Amino acid sequence: MSTVDKNGSALIVFSGGQDSTTCLGWAKNRFEDVETLTFDYGQKHRVEIYQAKKIADAMNVNNFVLNINAFSQLNDSALIDGSLDISSSHRTKPNLPASFVPNRNAIFFTLAHAYAQKLGINNIIVGINQTDYSGYPDCRQNFIEALEISLNLGSESDIKFHYPLMHLSKGETFKMSENEGILDMVIDESHTCYNGDHNTKNEWGYGCGECPACILRAKGWEDYKEHV
Repeated sequence: MSTVDKNGSALIVFSGGQDSTTCLGWAKNRFEDVETLTFDYGQKHRVEIYQAKKIADAMNVNNFVLNINAFSQLNDSALIDGSLDISSSHRTKPNLPASFVPNRNAIFFTLAHAYAQKLGINNIIVGINQTDYSGYPDCRQNFIEALEISLNLGSESDIKFHYPLMHLSKGETFKMSENEGILDMVIDESHTCYNGDHNTKNEWGYGCGECPACILRAKGWEDYKEHV
C-alpha cells in the first residue's frame, strides 16, 4: 500500500457497506478532495446504492453511479440471481461462496481507474480484505498489486491503490471506523446484507442477521466490543 498524500485527491470505490464507508472516513481524514464511485451491476441488494448516495451526501462528497449490465447478463452469482442460495457454494467454483461474482473487482477497479484518469485523481481507495472474505481471490493483496501495475502500464498512468483494511479482521474494521470518527455512520447507514434487508436494525447495523455478510458483521461487532 502506497503512502497517502494529505494534499491530494482520492476516489473511493463505494458500495455503501461497512468496509467502503470505513474507507471513506479514512480517506476524508487524509486527502483534501474525495469522490465516490458506486456500481449498479444488477445486484439484488440494491438498497446499497441508495445508502451509498445517502452516506456520500452526509459526508459532503460527490457520488457517481456507474451502470454495468454485463453481470446481469452473465448471471453467475447469488448476489444477482435471486433463485440461488446465498449461503451455498458457487455454482461453477465450489471452493468459493455463492456470493462470489467472477471478475467483479477486476472490472470495478479497471473502471474506477478510468474514471480517476478522467477526473485527474491519482489515488483509489478500495475496501478489499483478505482476512474475512471466505478466500475471495479478488480481495487479496497480490491481486490488487498486480492489477495496479497492469492498469498503469496500459494507460501511462501513476495511480495508486490504497487498501487500508487488507489485513484487518471485521472487529478491527469496526475499531478503525471508531478511530476515524465514522462508527455511527457505519452502524446507522451502511448496508452489507446480501438479502437487502435494511429494515431490521441490530446492534451492529441493519441486516437480516442470517446471510453470510450479516453473520460476519455480527461476529465482528462482538469481537470489537470485547476489545474496546
